[in-house]
Amino acid sequence: MKIGIEGQRLFRKKKHGMDMVALELIKNLQEIDKENEYVVFVKPDEDSEALHETGNFKIVELDGGSYPMWEQRALPRAAAKEGCDLLHCTSNTAPVKSKVPVMITLHDIIYLESISIFKKSGTWYQKFGNMYRRWVVPKVVKKSKKIITVSKFERERIRKFFNFREDDTRLVAVYNGVSRHFNPVTDEAIRKEVRAKYDLPEKYLFFLGNTDPKKNTGGVLKAYANYVEQADDPAMLVMLDYEEWALNKVLADIGKKNIRKHIFLPGYIVNTDLPAIYSMATIFLYPSLRESFGIPMLEAMGCGTPVITSNTSSMPEVSGGKAKIVDPYQPQQITEAIFELMNDPELRQKLVEDGLKQAAKFTWKNMAMDVKAIYEEITSKK
Repeated sequence: MKIGIEGQRLFRKKKHGMDMVALELIKNLQEIDKENEYVVFVKPDEDSEALHETGNFKIVELDGGSYPMWEQRALPRAAAKEGCDLLHCTSNTAPVKSKVPVMITLHDIIYLESISIFKKSGTWYQKFGNMYRRWVVPKVVKKSKKIITVSKFERERIRKFFNFREDDTRLVAVYNGVSRHFNPVTDEAIRKEVRAKYDLPEKYLFFLGNTDPKKNTGGVLKAYANYVEQADDPAMLVMLDYEEWALNKVLADIGKKNIRKHIFLPGYIVNTDLPAIYSMATIFLYPSLRESFGIPMLEAMGCGTPVITSNTSSMPEVSGGKAKIVDPYQPQQITEAIFELMNDPELRQKLVEDGLKQAAKFTWKNMAMDVKAIYEEITSKK
């Protein structure tokens, strides 16, 4: 069989969650499947070394304008031209019209849910993206041969939203994995090099900053402000991939401009440096309001870093109770969890040990094997 895989953004330099999932899927398929043929469709960009062709994996670079134009016109035409038996779209959306049968990875349906916090904030780029998804996803879901999502929680949300029967086999949950390089970095030379590269503070809490409302940046900063005001020697807060203007706006909104000096913004950090960043952090903060999976939480666990996460959506399922669980809508609970982990070495060590075991359960190879089985199921029926 010949499988087409959409990887539009795989060659962009600053890759994020869905991009990394697609990249790991393809790389692991390259390792485990030497028989089926694959065509990976990407948009030309500067990081063309992110993925290479192998004997049965062909890369097709497609121009085609904006994201919607590329996906709705260039992609389905190219998949048909290449003679694909199936087109797997990996990032929530897919062509509405395609001669080639389509399956989709629907990471979440947050943009379809009527939750006020997701309507009032976020950048214009995010809002436009959500409008596009609201138009595309309901149409694509009706036609897809399979819909993969990333947790049992999200599968149930999707099932109820689209009125699937409980036993509908088109909708399946396949867990994401943790990349192999997310292990504790104990080599002092590497730690020193990464610390110097990004000018990191000696003691810090780590938070993946994001303007997406679901990341709960305002709540985290309120909690951190409480911690700073009460601690004798507060650890700095390192916020990854966050802009100065965005931080100043949130601090002004919550009335906590005074804590700016305690927050460090290193900008974008390449993925290969992240294990050292996690490993040197005292605590990883991940009290999101809504997640379909939560890869960063497992990355931190894999690096031996205690995690504070939420009692909402998929996070209890994926963390397996091996993190400090809080109500993300209550900043004081986040503050109390920070103090508890800072002051209780036995609890910290237990979370470190339990977290390492939990992260080890999730591998990209297992994910790729599950997805390969789905490809073969669909094409055999065809």
